[in-house]
Order: sequence, then structure tokens, then C-alpha cells
Amino acid sequence: MKKIIACLAILAAATPAGAISRYNSLEMTCDEARARVIDEGAVILRYPSTRVTGLTLYDRYVTRNAQCSAHEYAARAYIPTRDSARCPVLNCQPFDPEDRFMRSKPFIPF
Repeated sequence: MKKIIACLAILAAATPAGAISRYNSLEMTCDEARARVIDEGAVILRYPSTRVTGLTLYDRYVTRNAQCSAHEYAARAYIPTRDSARCPVLNCQPFDPEDRFMRSKPFIPF
């Protein structure tokens, strides 16, 4: 039993903490939202849906491909902010290396 507990403690210590900041994008300007992503590398931004009343949308936004999983790349996305309906940011999208039109992960500057 002690070995199992020790193994679980080692595994828990070896995994990343997973702490990521969460922000409401409508409380920030576009420049402020982009600055938060740049400063922290990755954040979760949430905002209300324009199609479904009462629904909150959210996603993880990053600064570059390195913050995405191996099977994802950082793609252009747009979020609403206090001063802009379409603030440009990046979020992780699936990457298929077998796609003949996309041999390598694209690089999209933040």
C-alpha cells in the first residue's frame, strides 16, 4: 500500500500544475487582451455567445505553436473585446501531417 501511495505522489508531482489565467475578454481592450496572452504565453478568454442568449464561450489562446499539443498548431482566431468585435489572437487547431496541402505546421505570427 505504501508503494502505491508513493507512486501516486511521484506521478502527481511530475505532472504540470495546469494553472492558467482566465479572463473575460469584454472587460479588456483588444490591446490589453493581446498583452495578457503575450505576457502569460497562454490564457483562457471567455465571452458571451452572439447566437445563443446566456451561453458563455471560451477557448485557450496562445502566442505560438510551441504552446499547442504536438498534433495542433496556432491558428488565427478573433474574439470580441470592449473596443473591438474582432480582436486577432491565436488558438490551437488540429494539425494533420497527412494533409497533402499542409505538410508542416504553418507559422502565424501573433
